[in-house]
Amino acid sequence: MTNNFPEYHRYHIDTCNTLGIAHWPTRFRVRVGRIGLAKHLLKGLIDTRLNMEVVFSRPCIYRVFSGPIGGFAPRPEHCVACLRCMNEYHEFVRVSPNLERRKLGDSYFTFNYVDQLTYESETGMVPVKGAGYRGRFGGEGWDGMWTDMSEIVRPTRDGIHGREFISTSVDIGSKPDFLVFGDDGQPEGATPVMFSLPVPFIFDLLPASVDSSTAWQILAETAHAVESLAIVPLRTLSLRGLTGTHLVPLVKPAEVEELARLAFTPRLIELDGWESAAFARVKEILPETLTSLRVPFGADLMGLYRQGARVFHLTADYHGRSPDGTFVLDLIRQAHKAFVEAGIREEVTLIGSGGLIAAEHLPKSIICGLDLVALDTPVVVTLQGTLAGECVDRETSHFVMSKKLTVEWGMQRLKNMSASWRDQLLEILGAMGIREVRRLRGEVGRAMFMKDLEAETFAGVDGYGN
Repeated sequence: MTNNFPEYHRYHIDTCNTLGIAHWPTRFRVRVGRIGLAKHLLKGLIDTRLNMEVVFSRPCIYRVFSGPIGGFAPRPEHCVACLRCMNEYHEFVRVSPNLERRKLGDSYFTFNYVDQLTYESETGMVPVKGAGYRGRFGGEGWDGMWTDMSEIVRPTRDGIHGREFISTSVDIGSKPDFLVFGDDGQPEGATPVMFSLPVPFIFDLLPASVDSSTAWQILAETAHAVESLAIVPLRTLSLRGLTGTHLVPLVKPAEVEELARLAFTPRLIELDGWESAAFARVKEILPETLTSLRVPFGADLMGLYRQGARVFHLTADYHGRSPDGTFVLDLIRQAHKAFVEAGIREEVTLIGSGGLIAAEHLPKSIICGLDLVALDTPVVVTLQGTLAGECVDRETSHFVMSKKLTVEWGMQRLKNMSASWRDQLLEILGAMGIREVRRLRGEVGRAMFMKDLEAETFAGVDGYGN
């Protein structure tokens, strides 16, 4: 008997250890006094009666002193600052933070985020610190939101290790609140118009300063490999010769007629700014394609909904701020709440970008109300792009990319980052006992907000809020 059903494959992203191609400052500086080391070795030779194997052993488990001449030429790129060497041989070994490393990033995308993203993109693994979390337990922006793991339903629901499947699939499009069926059993009226992605993130536009064929090719091929989407300007598609349903052409209203010359039929089109005539024309040219509207946070979403828009890509600057200074966390909650109160949240898809630079920001933004996120600056840092000064918006920010950038290397780095971020999302979903990421959307009961807790705790206390 012939099996006509396709073979089932559990979604998986292949990872591979991929070191950097550009020279970046190491996290730590390791300095060894050569005279002190020579005296120590001489003393060891005497004490062990010339036992060379013992004297010239390399005690560092991270191979910092495993070069051809050992500690006389330490390799700081391997150092994790366990400080064993410094504690045992404090007379001639010093380990200290590398101040040059702290210059990576800017005031928002700090070097700590760069460090974390570097590890994720090199290994594809979840960054775990054996000494426990050493950061702040509160602060501004995303640091003022905590995910609540107190309602653990089934601790064995652990999708990262495959004991039980947890879905990270999300839908893009519109779903009516209910279906109406006629006497013939066929649906009447509105029906779902959507497609699904296996991960709740897509790749947003590259910054204007990162406009190279190699970078766009990396973005496109990675989106295809992880079964996601990459947003690319329409003219860049034709200029770079990129095709495929994993690409989302970004179209300005004045460029809509050029869609008729596309060499493929995309699943999603992104219209840069609202124009009713352009929106209608896109549907005429590509009737089977969904249209996403790219607008800044704070736009009149209900008005746009009434004019037919159903998929919204809401943008903030790279520091997660709207023009009036409101942070993206609050902006997402406002947009989500507006559709919930109108009773039409299921009919729209909300995509967000800007200020989402760490793996933890992915589940936090979904809890606040997004369906999925679009990654911008994390993509550049994954490809070892350095931020030159403050990088706030796409047009004026300057990123410096390595001249050694290759498609194969960059694609694997982005795949590693994607796998790491998905695994960290699975960890949170598993800890909460949630079986699919769709159920996480808007689930603010699974989160705590520092400013709300402080207001509740200190309300009425003299001096609070001043």
